[in-house]
This record gives sequence, C-alpha cells and structure tokens, in this order.
Amino acid sequence: MSRILTAVAAMALVTILTRAAPFIFFAKRKPPAALDYLQAYLPPALMTILVMASFKDIRWAQAPHGIPALAAAALTAVMHLWQRNVLVSIACGTAAYMALIRLIG
Repeated sequence: MSRILTAVAAMALVTILTRAAPFIFFAKRKPPAALDYLQAYLPPALMTILVMASFKDIRWAQAPHGIPALAAAALTAVMHLWQRNVLVSIACGTAAYMALIRLIG
C-alpha cells in the first residue's frame, strides 16, 4: 500500500511541476519565440493527430461505412462552434457515437 501511495505522490508532484514550470522559469523574463510558436500551433496539430487516429480503424467499404464516426465528429464540430466549450462538445460527440454504434453498427 505504501508503494502505491508513493507512486501516486510522485506522479502528482511531476504533474504539478510540469504545469508550474513555465511560470517558474519565465516569471521575470519573456518566453522564447519557440515557446510562443509551440503554444500557437501545437494544440491544433495534436487535435488533428487525434482525429486522424480515431478514423484509422474504420472499414469504409463495410456497413455502416463509418457513418457513426462521421456523424459524431460532425456533431462534435457543430457543438464546439456553437457552444465554444470543449467538454460539452466532446461529451455530446461521445454520447452520439455510443448511441449510433448501438443503433446502426
């Protein structure tokens, strides 16, 4: 039990330190241009990779031809454009996908 608590404490400490590192290192000086670049372009790039990975195992030639995944992705995009809330859009897309694979696929 103590090993589990030690591991959880270590993971929590590492997580906190990685979140606090930019504030600690750049509290008194301007961040480098590379960090500004990463901050601007890394989130959309990672989201693109995640979306592509979610579609990689779909068999487009077999029924239901990816309809549940495409419909859920479209709903997620619409909800995000409408609500501008990541949690709401992901929750709605996930719920739609789960419902559609039970009904259609």
